[in-house]
Amino acid sequence: MSAWSRGRRLAVDVGKVRVGVAISDPDGILATPLVTVARDMGAAPDVVPRDIAELVRLVGEHEVVQIVVGLPVRLNGREGDAAIDIRAYAGRLEHAVGQVPIVLADERMSTVVATRRLAERGVRGKRQRAVVDQAAAVEILQSWLDAQRRQTR
Repeated sequence: MSAWSRGRRLAVDVGKVRVGVAISDPDGILATPLVTVARDMGAAPDVVPRDIAELVRLVGEHEVVQIVVGLPVRLNGREGDAAIDIRAYAGRLEHAVGQVPIVLADERMSTVVATRRLAERGVRGKRQRAVVDQAAAVEILQSWLDAQRRQTR
């Protein structure tokens, strides 16, 4: 998508256990938490994992026009094994959602920032673990939306 088009964007923060999901408003101004989905690591290669099936459902339900997947880049800017895993995940997701474009966005420090912001609001322990993935997805999406807005000015 070269020119900005109106519509909701969905962001996913993919972890080994959970997938945090955030969504934007149709104008692409504000990212908000949506849901945390359990990661389905046991699916056979020819079967759509339950987490990806749920993301496909959310894309349809919210009429999403683009998906932003957080890419774990090391602090030195290089990609490691985690980035390879996320690129594979994004490929499976892209295959499952069909025509909805997927972009990868640098997610450096998103979980750290999300954890800090939750702690500042008094959310700690089990409550924090339950929402930190969503909060990280919000950080990823809001950063990406802000960058897109700067580029289209």
